[in-house]
Amino acid sequence: MNTNQAKGTALITGASTGIGAIYADRLAKRGHDLILVARNGQRLTSLARRIANDTGRTVETVKADLTSTADLRRIEEILRTNAAISVLVNNAGVGATDPLITSDANKMEEMIHLNVTALTRLTYAAAPAFVERGGGTIINISSVVAITPEVLNGVYGGSKAFVLALTQSLVHELADKGVRVQAVLPGATATEFWDIAGKPVHQLPAEIVMSADDLVDAALAGLDLGEIVTIPSLPDKAEWDRYDAARRAMSSKLSSAIVAPRYNQHQPRLLSA
Repeated sequence: MNTNQAKGTALITGASTGIGAIYADRLAKRGHDLILVARNGQRLTSLARRIANDTGRTVETVKADLTSTADLRRIEEILRTNAAISVLVNNAGVGATDPLITSDANKMEEMIHLNVTALTRLTYAAAPAFVERGGGTIINISSVVAITPEVLNGVYGGSKAFVLALTQSLVHELADKGVRVQAVLPGATATEFWDIAGKPVHQLPAEIVMSADDLVDAALAGLDLGEIVTIPSLPDKAEWDRYDAARRAMSSKLSSAIVAPRYNQHQPRLLSA
């Protein structure tokens, strides 16, 4: 049984399996009670029982489909009103591997609803509540495709780029309000994600696939180190720091009343009569 002092409650979406289930295990062992949210009620119940037995923490489950407006609103209400909640892990999401032009538009819309809309609504339910309570932590599970959009499906990459941008914006907004926000960018991870996305994980080169346990342990280590963006597979954090510094340096040059000279040099020539 874990003897850590209680640290409030962590609400984790997509918690029945994979990355979400590992977060549940690790956060309980760190002293958090849990609210686990997922569509598969049977898996949730089994996981909750195991974690409660192993750690002695209180573990609640909420069976919910975050693509359902009614279910999403229920979870928002929990985040707004449960004063014990100190951590939100936005893990629920879905991916795709087929090229955009061969993908089902309806499936892409469903992906946007889960990866973007649901995550945003939960974040904006939690953030004001955390500010009012004097602190809290929001962990957003993005993906390396957020910064490598040429990989996998473009809508999936776009949805995860949104998660990264939202996180960076929230860090800026909430820096002086006691709320921590972290984006985690996993590479290929050994979970059911790949089966659902249409490319079983065993078809990937073994050397690029990280275990979910290692992924979450690295992500939590990054959180402990104060990282805003954690990329568990990136050997040298300085590479990300240079990338982000270049982005920030360029940002001051992106809005101007003057057109960049290269465009003036390539104005079309008018033919004389």
